[in-house]
Amino acid sequence: MSLTLSKQPPVLPDDGPGPQLRIVPVRRTGQWAAAVALLVLLALALVSVVRNDAFQWGVVGDYFATAAVLRGLWLTLWLTAAVMALGFALGTVLAVMRLSANPVLKAVSWGYVWLFRSTPILVQLLFWFNIGALYPEILGVRTVDLMGPVTVAVVGLTLHEAAYAAEVVRGGILSVERGQIEAAQSLGLGRWRRLRRIVLPQAMRSIVPPAGNMLIGTLKGTSIVSIIAVQDLLYSVQLVYHRTYQVVPLLLVATIWYVVVTSLLSLGQYYVERYYARGSADAR
Repeated sequence: MSLTLSKQPPVLPDDGPGPQLRIVPVRRTGQWAAAVALLVLLALALVSVVRNDAFQWGVVGDYFATAAVLRGLWLTLWLTAAVMALGFALGTVLAVMRLSANPVLKAVSWGYVWLFRSTPILVQLLFWFNIGALYPEILGVRTVDLMGPVTVAVVGLTLHEAAYAAEVVRGGILSVERGQIEAAQSLGLGRWRRLRRIVLPQAMRSIVPPAGNMLIGTLKGTSIVSIIAVQDLLYSVQLVYHRTYQVVPLLLVATIWYVVVTSLLSLGQYYVERYYARGSADAR
């Protein structure tokens, strides 16, 4: 006869509900003290800026919406849009070449990105501005007549932007799962149709954030074209303060316009990112 012993936990006497424990939040006295001190310093700085007569806020208001400043602002916006559109069009071609199985295309794309990312944008602009010294005529037309300051700005900024856009687009394409491309191949879709209908729409989720940052950077970077006498926003206010000697208020005019436009672009970037991130866990 065998006995089977069952292992059961001992029964403890029920003494009723135990004492209620009160959760005490962690006191962050140091963080709140630092936050208050920071707010006080920011308030003092703001009051100093507003009440300092040297800023000449009345002059800022007088020149903020003048015709010369608005023409410069319009050229800055137009130049930014043209450079971004052309730069990403060329960058997409370079990215596809870099991902190609053809070694010549890969080498040319890599060399282009390496060259234009290795030289400062100011050097590139000055080089294109003086291209007439190397080629006095292009297609029977004098280079000086063909390559005006605005054309030089578009060409120089576009070629520079395309090198960075190529890496952004290439990274976005590589972020697409390989299974998506294989599924498109199994359906008999051609290479360009796969790229246009399958790869790029999914890659946009990874392309949009850095592309938005590039857009804002390009807007601010267009101020460098003032060095070759392109009448953008910065050059327009420079023309005014060279005549009136009111340097600080005119620079404030340009600064405020840059802040306004970049803020609007940042807001637009937020909603574009939300659009392409819909359906994902990272969507906000």
